Amino acid sequence: MDKKETLKLWLELIWWVLTAIVVMAVLYPIHKAMHVWPFQGWNIAFIITLLTLARYIFLLKHTFLAKQQEVKVALLILMFPLTFAMVNGVNFFLVYIEENTWDTLTGHLPAAQKRAIEEYIWAEMLFFGVGSCIVSPAFAVRMMISVWRTRNRGTV
Repeated sequence: MDKKETLKLWLELIWWVLTAIVVMAVLYPIHKAMHVWPFQGWNIAFIITLLTLARYIFLLKHTFLAKQQEVKVALLILMFPLTFAMVNGVNFFLVYIEENTWDTLTGHLPAAQKRAIEEYIWAEMLFFGVGSCIVSPAFAVRMMISVWRTRNRGTV
């Protein structure tokens, strides 16, 4: 493995560590305030999807995916079910809150803290959830453009 590929792998590792730090930082207030958080899996998926795919959209030429045509085509195809899964996750959260209200999740908290954590959860779930719903098809378009450019121009 040459030096350039080694640096790309290190950069990828650093980005994954930063993504893990962001996940922990975003989920910390929720875990601190609540006994149970039934949307933890969806929350983590939203954050990882948004950060990772947005990074690949803008920094694709600096990743190990840059020249791997087959992987890019596979990722392009996988973005269709991923988009629907992310929309389903956001819908699951919204329907749960609408049908069950916040009391099942935050009823044990004092009034001021209850309102603050509800607003925080609402904002971050919608931000990362809707962001992941938007970035998935955008990433598919980016993969299609990259495949075309690599095949026809030799660039990423």
